[in-house]
Amino acid sequence: MQFHILSFEGPDPYAQAGGIASRVTGLAQALADAGLETHLWFVGDPELPGHETRDSLQLHRWCQWISRYHGAGVYDGEAGKHDDYAASLPPYLFQSVLLPHLLSGGKATILAEEWHTVDTVLHLDWLLQQAGVRQQVTIFWNANNTFSFDRIDWGRLSQAAVITTVSRYMKHLMWGLGVNPLVIPNGLSAEVFVPPAQAAVSTFRSRLEGRTVVSKMARFDPDKRWLLTIDTVGVMKLAGWRPLLIARGGVEAHGAEVLRTAAARGLRVVECTMPEPGVAGLLHAVSGVDDADIVSLCSPVDPQSRQLLFHSSHAVLANSGREPFGLVGLETMAAGGVACTGCSGEDYAVPGLNALVLETDDPREFLNLFGVLRANPSQEHAMRQAGLSTAQDYQWTEILRRVLLPRVHGLAIPPFPLFTYKAA
Repeated sequence: MQFHILSFEGPDPYAQAGGIASRVTGLAQALADAGLETHLWFVGDPELPGHETRDSLQLHRWCQWISRYHGAGVYDGEAGKHDDYAASLPPYLFQSVLLPHLLSGGKATILAEEWHTVDTVLHLDWLLQQAGVRQQVTIFWNANNTFSFDRIDWGRLSQAAVITTVSRYMKHLMWGLGVNPLVIPNGLSAEVFVPPAQAAVSTFRSRLEGRTVVSKMARFDPDKRWLLTIDTVGVMKLAGWRPLLIARGGVEAHGAEVLRTAAARGLRVVECTMPEPGVAGLLHAVSGVDDADIVSLCSPVDPQSRQLLFHSSHAVLANSGREPFGLVGLETMAAGGVACTGCSGEDYAVPGLNALVLETDDPREFLNLFGVLRANPSQEHAMRQAGLSTAQDYQWTEILRRVLLPRVHGLAIPPFPLFTYKAA
């Protein structure tokens, strides 16, 4: 059985724009680590090799000739990349990789992500049909969110692929489109469970001693409830909690509105460009900010720094008004942090057990719920431990074993042998 993942986003910094990159990178590596032949086809860095083998995972960087003229990242020149990906990738994948494997009696599974790959899936389905080998290939197409749903011919896509999504919330939204997707949740890679160094945690907390530290990392999008976060910090300040919000947003225009709102609420914002990457850069960013209410990070936050931030903050505000899945909340749990989620696609969140679940637009809701933990350290410790236990159930190896491979196995004709995982 070959596995082929089709996605715009991928492991290169050039191809990382959000949760989709985390999803496909983690999924691809987990499949490869399980001993399954795995190929990831993505819009990668134009300066890196077109094909690379990395830890048994086959990376295929596509659209590089376009990306050389669009250096701002994977979605720069999006329309041209979409058309080239759909036109040129299926014939190459079919002729050079799939067909020899299928003619020798093999099977394959295609895992395609987001609206950018719909035309690619339709093209590939047609090629397989014409060659008479379609029954040897299972095609999944996955929706991580509702972006560009209006561009999709759902009837044709349903005939060409098994449609999946990442949460029950998304499944219910998609019922209105006449489709009933399978739910295959996001997973976590092993590295997000590596705890930050205790010395770094101690330094972080000592530099911010006496402050109530909350953090938030999300695109500057109204759905992410940034304005509610600003109001929450304001209410915390009035309550005498000496809050400090450590924020990392995106490049979206809503960010200017967020900063204006903070100023209007009388909150002092310090914008910080970290002098170096990694934990040292983050520790520098939280030095000498006694008179600040908000530290807005203007530099990328690498995985090790994220682990330190999520673990060491008193709480991570990962609450959205409409959240398809909520990967940041789950990553917070994996770091041993206190996740404050919303209540839409976060299937993993159990209110009061492994997370604080915020359901209203009232900033006092956070104060009421977190105030209980603030007064009961043993309860906070129990929530952090319950969150970590939940996150372990969402490791990619577990998602493969419990959800994805049984689905592939059930749809393959005849089924292929299930891979047996050994306990770590």
